[in-house]
Amino acid sequence: MGIIERVREDINTAFKEDPAARSTISVILCYSGLHAIWLQRISHWLWGKGWKTWSRIISQLGRFFTGVEIHPGAKIGRRFFIDHGMGVVIGETAEIGEDVLIYQGVVLGGVSQEKTKRHPTIANKVVIGAGATLLGPINVGKGSRIGAGSVVIKDVPENATVVGVPGRIVLPPASKNISGVDLDHNKLPDPVIQVLHRLEKRIKELEDRCNIRHGS
Repeated sequence: MGIIERVREDINTAFKEDPAARSTISVILCYSGLHAIWLQRISHWLWGKGWKTWSRIISQLGRFFTGVEIHPGAKIGRRFFIDHGMGVVIGETAEIGEDVLIYQGVVLGGVSQEKTKRHPTIANKVVIGAGATLLGPINVGKGSRIGAGSVVIKDVPENATVVGVPGRIVLPPASKNISGVDLDHNKLPDPVIQVLHRLEKRIKELEDRCNIRHGS
C-alpha cells in the first residue's frame, strides 16, 4: 500500500471511530493522534534503517507537538487509532495489531531493563480505555477490551474484558459496537461488585429462612 492510500485509510478510520469527526480537513489538521501515528511511521522507518538518533529526534518532536510518546521501535498495524491522544506512552518493543483503538493516558510499558521483549503485544480489534496501563511482555487477545483505569500485568484471552486494579478478566456483555469496537466503557462489569451482590443476595435468603423457622 502506498503512502497516499495509507493516509487515506487513516483518515477513514478517524471517521469510523470518532463520531465528532466533521470533515477531512479538520481530521488532517486537528487530530493529534493521527499526527503521532504518522510521525511514528517516519521514525520507525528510520529506526529500521539504523538511523537511531534521527528516529529518536522525530519521535521527540511528535511527543512535543502531540503529547503522545511512541518509541520508534514499536510495531504498529493498520487502522490504528488514538482518540484524544494526550499522555499515551507506547514502549520500544510494543506490538499493536490492526483495527486497535486506544484512548488518552494509555501506557504500554515495560517492567524490565533488559534489552529484550519487555512491552505488551496487542492483537487485532482491541479497545483500551482511557488511563489503562498494560505492563510487561503480556499478550492481549483479539477482540478484547481493557476498561478505563485498569492495570493489566497478565495475558488476556481473546474476546475478554478486563477491569480493575489489578486487572480482572470477565466475560464481555452484549452491547452496541461502533466499527466493531465496544465503546461503552461505563457499562463494563465489575467482578468484585458482582460477587458482593451475590453474597448480599445469599445472606438475604439465609436471613429469610431463619426468620421463617423462628416464626414457626
